[in-house]
Amino acid sequence: MFSFKVGESISLELLQQHQAEEIFMLIDHNRDHLRQWLLWVDKRKSVEDMVPVIKYWLENLANNQGFDVAIRYKGDLIGMIGVQFDWGNRAASIGYFISKDSEGKGIITISLKSLINELFGRYSINRIEIQCAANNLKSQGIPERLGFKKEGIKRAGQYLYDHYEDLIVYSLLKNEQS
Repeated sequence: MFSFKVGESISLELLQQHQAEEIFMLIDHNRDHLRQWLLWVDKRKSVEDMVPVIKYWLENLANNQGFDVAIRYKGDLIGMIGVQFDWGNRAASIGYFISKDSEGKGIITISLKSLINELFGRYSINRIEIQCAANNLKSQGIPERLGFKKEGIKRAGQYLYDHYEDLIVYSLLKNEQS
């Protein structure tokens, strides 16, 4: 797959099994922050819990169903981006997270801009979708800065531990890319 620089201090790289401990530590150090928005956080309780997850990510890659990349800032793992393909519709959906300490630096926006260029170019994707929790205003700012259009609200679109969350659906078409 790939590993490439998206800025002077930012790079994206395919996640591999040897990174299980590093990925777990990122999640564990940001557990309270991530748990507000992501259902899977409580399922990652140890490094061993990461092994089947990374295997699944690598199987998705091998089957051309998607991929997951690490976001590195100055060499440190600070976040992740996941991409899932819908080849029948030439579409992709993107999910992402970043460490609490790395928020507000534009790292996700810069990383996604490069990845979006890859998806529209190298992968010939026509439509990219991002869904954000309605209460996660920081996350919503990312697709908005990247020119995504707000399509609407997926009411009670996610059950998060003990309550439902509305999701905001954003999309960007290849011919809308700036």
